[in-house]
Amino acid sequence: MLGAYLPILLLVIVAVLFGLASIVFSSLIGIKKPSAVKLAPYESGCEPVGTARERFSIKFYLIAMLFILFDIEAVFLYPWAILYKKLGAFGLSEMGVFVVILFVGYIYVWKKGALEWE
Repeated sequence: MLGAYLPILLLVIVAVLFGLASIVFSSLIGIKKPSAVKLAPYESGCEPVGTARERFSIKFYLIAMLFILFDIEAVFLYPWAILYKKLGAFGLSEMGVFVVILFVGYIYVWKKGALEWE
């Protein structure tokens, strides 16, 4: 029984050794010429402004979570679209209920002002 897991164990060992060897060889062989320009932080071609420890508004995280929530729910439409003909009227009514619940949630979030940046 353990013989079946031997190839997986071997693959894990080879992967770990390859990763470690890559790090060691790049640190030994790599050219090290640090300068002020190379050590400066880089942000999309712009000079960095402020500190990296700047706090974000809670609205930012709320909008990000809402985006993920509505985006994931939109993914549920794809399997339904593929099986639309097999599901028939029952599938159409179930997806209608799903879309209505999604729309009610969107309206609720909109009315609560969760999508406002100010």
